[in-house]
Amino acid sequence: MSQPPSLRSEDGGLQRRNHELSVLNAIARELNRSVNLGEALRFTLSRVAELLGLRTGWIWLVDEPTSEPYLAAAQNLPSALSDDPRRMDGSGYCYCLDTYKRGDLSGAANVNVLTCSRLKGLVDGTGGLRYHASIPLYAGDEKLGVMNVASPGWRSLSPEDLQLLYTVGDLLSIAVERARLSDRSVEFGAVEERNRLSREIHDTLAQGLTATTLQLESADALLETGAPPERAREPLRRALSLTKSNLEEARRSVLDLRSAPLEGRSLSGALGFLVERWEAETGTSARYTAVNGARPLPPGVEVTLYRVCQEALANVARHAGAKRVTVRLVATPEGVRLVVEDDGRGFDASEVPDDRHGLVGMRERVGLLGGTLEVTSGSGAGTRVEAAVPLEGL
Repeated sequence: MSQPPSLRSEDGGLQRRNHELSVLNAIARELNRSVNLGEALRFTLSRVAELLGLRTGWIWLVDEPTSEPYLAAAQNLPSALSDDPRRMDGSGYCYCLDTYKRGDLSGAANVNVLTCSRLKGLVDGTGGLRYHASIPLYAGDEKLGVMNVASPGWRSLSPEDLQLLYTVGDLLSIAVERARLSDRSVEFGAVEERNRLSREIHDTLAQGLTATTLQLESADALLETGAPPERAREPLRRALSLTKSNLEEARRSVLDLRSAPLEGRSLSGALGFLVERWEAETGTSARYTAVNGARPLPPGVEVTLYRVCQEALANVARHAGAKRVTVRLVATPEGVRLVVEDDGRGFDASEVPDDRHGLVGMRERVGLLGGTLEVTSGSGAGTRVEAAVPLEGL
């Protein structure tokens, strides 16, 4: 005997509700389990898309130091957006981000369906996308970011769909805030470690230098009194031994403090300062640009790309005879690229040994992060150095 339509409808509603709850539970587990925020955000986008039949999504997060939004995760972006990272730069015009910053989004905290300003005027490569739902992310009154979900052939979202998205937004907000608290804890630990190194330098290097000075003064006094030179050799040998020990200690301490140039700055901020200073020192015109420069990066990636830029600019100053240099940083959820390009005399890359121009050091640094370093040059054609580092899994 078949069930009445009302019961079948009720059973269907219960099944849908159970499915929604299972997906929310899976999202909550992943957000609570994952130590990699990027992976957790991508997982959330995939499950929301599956749940609501929406194909595309992306998440903006607000960088704490600069208050600038950056693209933190994306899924199935149409080619018009994925092939041109500048269109997904958080600093560009975006209606949903601008209204979010103003505390609007149709009531400051409500899910809203908006026309995507980033796709406006485009015909090819949009995959039929025109609208998206924008879900604001908050921690209390603090703005954390926005999640956007979209699909070709947009359908109106039901009140239940919107409530579901709002719940997902709450889960995401908790995960983002927890990740930031964890980062602050790590940063505090780094400050403590630097303080420890400072004390260690004082306790070891300063004392070692004092001991070396005493040995040299002892040798000097013996020579001044006319003592046989053999008597002065012993304190000199001790001074030499102490100097070697102090040198090794200094090298170790410097290696431990190797990220100091980035102190207090994001990678983008540090690169901008580096390029500006290099231009003033060399007199060569230099320009720095960034796409999604506000995106936080793992410390190891930041230090590596900063050092690559330093070395590449040093090579330009020493060898290129260039009139103009451009430095570009492009960050996406998948990876980050640094390009240093000049219009100098160039060289035949096939004839230059790898141990020239610091290429070995640069390649090793980038390779340790699973990235690649490419050098393109030709006689009279300038030189281009591109370092690319994947971010997924870091």
